[in-house]
Amino acid sequence: MNNCIRIDGKVIGGGAAPYIIAEMSANHNGNLQTALRIIDEAKKAGADAVKIQTYTPDTITLKSNSPDFQITDGLWSGRTLYDLYDWAHTPWEWHETLIRHARNIGITLFSSPFDRTAVDLLEDLNVPAYKIASFEAIDLPLIKYVASTGKPMIISTGMADEEEISEAIEAAREAGCKELAILHCVSGYPAPAEDYNLKTLPDMQKRFGLITGLSDHTLDNTTAIASVALGASIIEKHFTLDRSGGGPDDCFSLEPVELKALCHDSKAVWRSLGKVDYGRKSSEIGNIKFRRSLYFVKNMNAGDLITHDAIRSVRPGFGIAPKFYEQLIGSRVIADVESGTAVSWEKIASKGEA
Repeated sequence: MNNCIRIDGKVIGGGAAPYIIAEMSANHNGNLQTALRIIDEAKKAGADAVKIQTYTPDTITLKSNSPDFQITDGLWSGRTLYDLYDWAHTPWEWHETLIRHARNIGITLFSSPFDRTAVDLLEDLNVPAYKIASFEAIDLPLIKYVASTGKPMIISTGMADEEEISEAIEAAREAGCKELAILHCVSGYPAPAEDYNLKTLPDMQKRFGLITGLSDHTLDNTTAIASVALGASIIEKHFTLDRSGGGPDDCFSLEPVELKALCHDSKAVWRSLGKVDYGRKSSEIGNIKFRRSLYFVKNMNAGDLITHDAIRSVRPGFGIAPKFYEQLIGSRVIADVESGTAVSWEKIASKGEA
């Protein structure tokens, strides 16, 4: 497995904390100032990157009212594809402003391009990485063109089967992509948690040998946080300033307080994974007194025989471990002891001694 990739100097995988991507998507709702605020809030929440999408309605679909281009169910029912993408797209003239702003405040910004002209624009602006959206994971010519930039690439795999994922990876590799990651994804908006089958994550890591993460379209953070325990190195969530804002993706996006919680909680899970370690931990040292051990429960004189009523397993844990209880029965004490004294080997004669 590839141990890590780097985006904008940040290590992803290889034991690093999960990389959190705030997906702006269409949540700017056509307002540049809203888009800039989304970047600001993502930075404040602790996200590693903001992702935008680079297309126009004419580069992603056709202006047609035929049945093929009509949306008849889901969030965007009643629109044509052209109308949806005209509503949702991020104007290309904003891109330079958004990228510059992100750089100025210290957060990475990159994009999902949807055709070659989008890649060319983003290359002119020197974005540090690319994301292939799930619906484009079968567009192998686009993947190859993105890969030819030599930039790190993340491919989302929503709706793609094992063969299609393999084809996308092969296309990226053949075209020169050296730093590649894939995201387990369910392309439902929103998607129920039970559709995610997170046990797929470790299988993907083993099967494809790549840094693997999660593109999460559920309504809360539970699925994303759980994915970290299964090895997710990247988490992507849609992000908005206001879930009730009325935009194309607002209703299934995180708000700032939720993104902050995701950044905090996913890293807490990552830290808790640690390493295989059966030793006593630093936070446990002071609690040894709460373990059980053997104590004398009656006064005894030197030479007295230790009987069942002479010692007992109790708290605290400063005496001999309870596992030696039967071994001690029938031994003799070699000095006077008072009730309430911890049993120690120094006070016990071996059974062979008179």
